[in-house]
Amino acid sequence: MTESAPPLIEVANLGKDYPTGAGVFRALDDVSLRIAVGEFVAIMGASGSGKSTFMNLLGCLDRTTRGSYHLDGQDVGRLSSDQLAALRNREIGFVFQGFNLLPKLTSLDNVALPLMYAGMGREARRRQAQAMLDRVGLGERSHHTPLQLSGGQQQRVAIARALATRPRIIFADEPTGNLDSETSRQVMDLFNQFNRKEGITLVLVTHEADMAAYARRRIRFHDGRVIEDVVTEGVPA
Repeated sequence: MTESAPPLIEVANLGKDYPTGAGVFRALDDVSLRIAVGEFVAIMGASGSGKSTFMNLLGCLDRTTRGSYHLDGQDVGRLSSDQLAALRNREIGFVFQGFNLLPKLTSLDNVALPLMYAGMGREARRRQAQAMLDRVGLGERSHHTPLQLSGGQQQRVAIARALATRPRIIFADEPTGNLDSETSRQVMDLFNQFNRKEGITLVLVTHEADMAAYARRRIRFHDGRVIEDVVTEGVPA
């Protein structure tokens, strides 16, 4: 990122505390960093290091205790719950380890769901959802429910859903954690293509070094603090 380019994500002295029976647990402590438009960043660290807490804050799923967070120039800490929900729907897509698909809905309807929340008409959202399923190679599975799909196919539906609203940033939390190695590679190749060819900013939370190798920047957490922030070559699309 050049000095003149405004960051998509900027956090300064970020902190997050949780009350416990033994006192206050400091999950994040004095984190400051920037992520530019189009970056592919891997967030790493052991269990309890703060990486998932950090993703939840960046994804506007939780609020900070201290410090500031600006997303695309907006001070997230000043937004109401309704404004945060609108920001998530407009700017952010999520992919999780457990897929989080609604079991009774078809692939098409799962992908169309965020478009419905965005206020898009039924026919338009179904066309856009079908187009996204085509792009992840599941166009012929649009009328299958999650139980009729493999784990890798379910994750591709989840990726199509995350991309349906054409967000600027995707947060992926251990997206290959429930997949075998070959299917994991296919999913990561898909992420890599959307990042490198379309410039979608991607923040990947993972504990797997071979998955983090796809990213071109690696940030490692330990005890709620950033202990490593390095630029890497990544895997070509």
